[in-house]
Amino acid sequence: MHLANPGETKLFTAHGNDYVMVNGERYSRSIAVMAKEVRSDWSVEDFDALSAEHFDYFLPLKPDVLLLGTGTKQRFPSPRLYRSLTDAGVGVECMDTAAACRTYNILVVEDRKVVAAILL
Repeated sequence: MHLANPGETKLFTAHGNDYVMVNGERYSRSIAVMAKEVRSDWSVEDFDALSAEHFDYFLPLKPDVLLLGTGTKQRFPSPRLYRSLTDAGVGVECMDTAAACRTYNILVVEDRKVVAAILL
């Protein structure tokens, strides 16, 4: 985690088995985090409920990379689910939520166009 927040950039400030915190605000449901915005309308109940439509949600955001935080352990969805993203040139990385939070913080501070999709 980062000690300082450059401006109003959204950063993960804590995480646990059933929550994450962004700029000190606690979330207990799946969210999408970008440099300037946290979206709680990415309505995925759990990893097994993921569908292609859940990944298509990110197309209009045009990220360079999507980090999928899959909970307490790293899991990999079928590549066919996120094919629309890879076809659009978006990198998709799957990792446990703690790793996704750390990686997002590093990339966003480097001014990369990154989205963290966190499953809770």
